Amino acid sequence: GVLIITRPGVGVFGMGHLFALGSMLSNSFYVIMTRRMSSTETSESLILFSALAPAVLLLPMLPLSLSLPQDGWHWVILLMLGVFGAGGHWLLVQAYRLATTTALAPYPYSQMVWMIISGWLIFHQFPDRWTLLGAAIIVVSGLYIIHREHRLRLRNSASLDTEAESLAKKL
Repeated sequence: GVLIITRPGVGVFGMGHLFALGSMLSNSFYVIMTRRMSSTETSESLILFSALAPAVLLLPMLPLSLSLPQDGWHWVILLMLGVFGAGGHWLLVQAYRLATTTALAPYPYSQMVWMIISGWLIFHQFPDRWTLLGAAIIVVSGLYIIHREHRLRLRNSASLDTEAESLAKKL
């Protein structure tokens, strides 16, 4: 599905594609680490370290691009980015703490819907047929994986129940 959407070619590949690939990889790492660490760490510590790590890693770049916002509106935007980012991360940690990954899996697909709506309202662009086909393939394959995992979990719990019954009869 992703290959259909991007339709990669040798002559078209550029820096933007590398940035998109890096963004996808870092977001995947972020979600996996949040999911794994949410069972052992507090929400506050996860938010603190996810904000502290990039600040420390990017600190050496500060002298090369020292430029502060010039007016109050930019400061408000930066402050709101921090508040909404921390709030979103806190909600994500709570979601992974309280629900299974399979139960949360369908929600990222809503991003596609919001991106299509935003692209249409803000940029007056609607995805072409290849983008819609690729998105449909991604959604259908994701839903199939969720369905398969659910069936496997049901089958495993049923086999555990029959094993427990046979063990109880032996005792």
